[in-house]
Amino acid sequence: MSTDGKFATRSLTASEYLRKLFGPNDNAAILLRNRSMGYTSQSIDKAEIIASPNFQAWLAGESASGSDVFVGMNPIKDGTYRRTKASIKDIRHVYLDLDRKGDEALQAIRNSTEVPAPNFVLDTSPGKHQVVWKVRGFSQDEAESLLRSLANKFGGDLAATDSTRVLRLPGFANHKLLEEFVVEARQEADAIYRLCDFTIDEDSSEASRHFGEVQERRRTIPSEHKSQSEHDWAYAKRALARGDDPEVVIQRIADYRSEDKDNPNYYARHTVMKAQAELARRTAVERPAEGDRTQTKEVRIDH
Repeated sequence: MSTDGKFATRSLTASEYLRKLFGPNDNAAILLRNRSMGYTSQSIDKAEIIASPNFQAWLAGESASGSDVFVGMNPIKDGTYRRTKASIKDIRHVYLDLDRKGDEALQAIRNSTEVPAPNFVLDTSPGKHQVVWKVRGFSQDEAESLLRSLANKFGGDLAATDSTRVLRLPGFANHKLLEEFVVEARQEADAIYRLCDFTIDEDSSEASRHFGEVQERRRTIPSEHKSQSEHDWAYAKRALARGDDPEVVIQRIADYRSEDKDNPNYYARHTVMKAQAELARRTAVERPAEGDRTQTKEVRIDH
């Protein structure tokens, strides 16, 4: 089960939550959205400033005036004042927005052997949750591939699968509801996870069969999301990094693309070879300790 039995679950204030997400000198994005007034504004500042009593008091005033309060889930580079993919400093979190059958999905995550215990669970409205894992060592491609897979696997919001995503900040009201609901956050684990801690087979044919509506939901994703070929490559890199057999990865991709590729096996083999080359380049640059190196088989391509 993906629960941390050694950790005592505790509720977090907004300031505590921010300090858990970021270091004091990290730049974090705060988004305010007031639907009744029709405006959205964003502030980027040091996490310690955002967590301070004065900033929190300002957010409380904005919330009282009808604004929903959100925080970007990954830190922003110094000197950057936009929340774009190019401005993301590094990947610190992966997450799920459980906006449908949230209680069932959250229980499935807690019972799963394919994902580790969530670090944070936010109750955003009755029966709806946001789930956050603290991570390190992820590229943006790897993170977004995993985000997509988590959404596919557990029925999360497929539109919330980008590295620039903002999620709700606890302690402030969800103004989308007729009755006031103050968002609450619980810390349920203290670990920081790596790629190999998530073992779901993202973008696989199994995922599609498990969620019969995945293809329909994909058609609703905004056009700025990555192409399927980019997702295939990101999936291949992640699967190889965690030690999956390259031939198995090739077969998964080929099966998944069998309906829209003339030669899915050839396409899949090319994709895995490309992913292996990228992983080899990164390994050469990073020079990890011997025990951290992923052993992979060489893939031959048959023309």
